[in-house]
Amino acid sequence: MSSGGAEDDIPQGERKTVTDFCYLLDKSKQLFNGLRDLPQYGQKQWQSYFGRTFDVYTKLWKFQQQHRQVLDNRYGLKRWQIGEIASKIGQLYYHYYLRTSETSYLNEAFSFYSAIRQRSYYSQVNKEDRPELVVKKLRYYARFIVVCLLLNKMDVVKDLVKELSDEIEDYTHRFNTEDQVEWNLVLQEVAAFIEADPVMVLNDDNTIVITSNRLAETGAPLLEQGMIVGQLSLADALIIGNCNNQVKFSELTVDMFRMLQALEREPMNLASQMNKPGMQELPANSVLLIYLSATGVFPTGRSDSEGPYDFGGVLTNSNRDIINGDAIHKRNQSHKEMHCLHPGDLYPFTRKPLFIIVDSSNSVAYKNFTNLFGQPLVCLLSPTAYPKALQDQSQRGSLFTLFLNNPLMAFLFVSGLSSMRRGLWEKCQEYLRKINRDIAQLLTHSRSIDQAFLQFFGDEFLRLLLTRFIFCSATMRMHKIFRETRNYPESYPQLPRDETVENPHLQKHILELASILDVRNVFFENTIDDY
Repeated sequence: MSSGGAEDDIPQGERKTVTDFCYLLDKSKQLFNGLRDLPQYGQKQWQSYFGRTFDVYTKLWKFQQQHRQVLDNRYGLKRWQIGEIASKIGQLYYHYYLRTSETSYLNEAFSFYSAIRQRSYYSQVNKEDRPELVVKKLRYYARFIVVCLLLNKMDVVKDLVKELSDEIEDYTHRFNTEDQVEWNLVLQEVAAFIEADPVMVLNDDNTIVITSNRLAETGAPLLEQGMIVGQLSLADALIIGNCNNQVKFSELTVDMFRMLQALEREPMNLASQMNKPGMQELPANSVLLIYLSATGVFPTGRSDSEGPYDFGGVLTNSNRDIINGDAIHKRNQSHKEMHCLHPGDLYPFTRKPLFIIVDSSNSVAYKNFTNLFGQPLVCLLSPTAYPKALQDQSQRGSLFTLFLNNPLMAFLFVSGLSSMRRGLWEKCQEYLRKINRDIAQLLTHSRSIDQAFLQFFGDEFLRLLLTRFIFCSATMRMHKIFRETRNYPESYPQLPRDETVENPHLQKHILELASILDVRNVFFENTIDDY
């Protein structure tokens, strides 16, 4: 029988099922491919487009479930094709998370990626002599690993890495491909990322405790009744990373990963998040946070002026000359380095409330701000150098960002501890919450603090970052090996030291925390007298 005759034998209802499936499949691919053309910023345009794409993929997924037998018999639907649809839906949820920082979407992405693995949708790919299908499978594994890392599902990550390693070995053996080096690099990057934390928290059976550093309900210190603070709210954050040689995976450096988690909440109910209206401009009373983690760029020679482009900044192009982790400016001294984000480049953003964090060897360049528009403006600046004993840890992420993300782990690290039992960890976390509450009181009761700090203090995320910044600065000032001025964080505007980072009450708390950990000997007892 001819193929035309065979088609005539197909009942009309089944033929319509295949036609409808092909239409949905083509439409879904068309919409998905259009996502890459959307602008990387703003929300108004992308949100409606994502909504349409989600709708089509939802219909496609349900359609193939309802008509699986017909599609198997008449269309020849393969399991890896079902896996591809599920993988695309997982990618949609992941990109929705990237746009919104709503961690609930990560859980949805995890659900679809996990279903692919549990139902072995890609299991038959290896039997087909088509390397491009195997690459789809490898990319699925890489995407799944990223989602698991962001959800701190480290046990699953380790299993996936083992499976991916076996898949890569089989792929390169069968097809003798040229991309073996790239895939092996993926494995190395994941392994380095997993081992980036300098301290392990252990259960009694020596298994590792996975801790989350996202904001929970009890995470930020509560405001006292009657505490007068601003009503500003964090609306958007730009997280920029360009550190030379720092561990990274999927374009996220360790510093970016840690700051990302410090600015997110624990997953909430997805239904309440899905229909939030998109906004192109920052609404009233909102704050933009800019986080910069990048190699320092220093000016050469002296300048007659001291303007916002005369102090260097941070590197924006990784293909620059790097010496000892710093970028060297070799151009004509009358010109400014163009591959550098100068403080002056951020001036346009100061028309609205702006909160800046700079983690760089030239962070002090951003001390030289002029508040042109009178809006609330705060810069938290990392040390520009660390004691030699700590410098070899820079590939695993910056100590300053670690303090902002996980202050207890950072405290343990500078105290020379590399592991701890869960019970003691939880006891120290509880004490650290008390320290944060007291730091909040120090800030709000201060008579000489710049009002910009208090205007940001009403937002939970910014309040937590400010209290952790003060804890970090106070810890480093008390530590015996942090003895140079460049070893300490700074801020713009400056904080009143005697009421915050050098406050005797706070210093007493830090010594008490050190006593709980039996590391009091690494800190000065009478810090103020040592200056």
